Amino acid sequence: MATTLEATLRQRTGSGAINAMRREGFVPSVVYGATENKNVKVHAKTFRDMLNAKPSSQVLLDLEIEGAGVQKVFIQDMQFDALTGEILHADFLAVTDKTILTAKLPVKLLGEPKGVKAGGQLEQLVHSLKIKSLPANLPLRIEADVSALDVSENLTIGDIKFTEGVTPVLDGRVLVALVAKTRLAKSVGAEGDNAAPAAEAAAPAAE
Repeated sequence: MATTLEATLRQRTGSGAINAMRREGFVPSVVYGATENKNVKVHAKTFRDMLNAKPSSQVLLDLEIEGAGVQKVFIQDMQFDALTGEILHADFLAVTDKTILTAKLPVKLLGEPKGVKAGGQLEQLVHSLKIKSLPANLPLRIEADVSALDVSENLTIGDIKFTEGVTPVLDGRVLVALVAKTRLAKSVGAEGDNAAPAAEAAAPAAE
C-alpha cells in the first residue's frame, strides 16, 4: 500500500521564489511523465520523516495534489544540500500500472553463514542493486539468504532469488557477498584435517 503525501501546486518560479519557499519549510518539486508537468511543493519535514521510515528513498507514493486529485508517483530523483543534507528538490515520476520502473534498492543479507560459524568473516561487497519492475512488483529492498555460504564461498547476483517481476540490471556474475577465510578459519580447518589421522593413531590395531 502506497504512502500518501500531500502537495500543493506552486505558481512562483525563479531562484528567489524557490529559496523563499525552502525557508518557509517546503521542498520545490515537479511531477512529470503525465499529460503535462506540474510544479508542486511538499512539506519538508513531512517528506523527510516519511523517507526516514523507509529502507529506500525510491518508493511509490500517492501524491495528493490540492485541487488536482491523487496521482501515483515514483520518487525518481532528489537533490540535497551538501552541507546540511536537507532536501532541495524532488522529481516525482507519474506512473501507471504498466510503467517500467528502474530503482536502486538496498541489499539486506539474511541468516548467519555456516562459514562464519567456522571462523570465517562475511563481507558484503554490494550494498545496493539497480532493478527493473512494474509498480505492483516493486519491493522496498532486496533480500538475500547467505546462511548456506561456507568459508571461501560467495553469493552473486545470479544466486539471489528475486521476487516475481523483479529483474536485476547488472550481470548475474557480479559478487554481492563472500565468506573470507581468516586465521581462525584456517586453524579450524587444519584441526579438522588432522583429526582423522590422530584418531587412527590412537585406535588399537585390529587383531
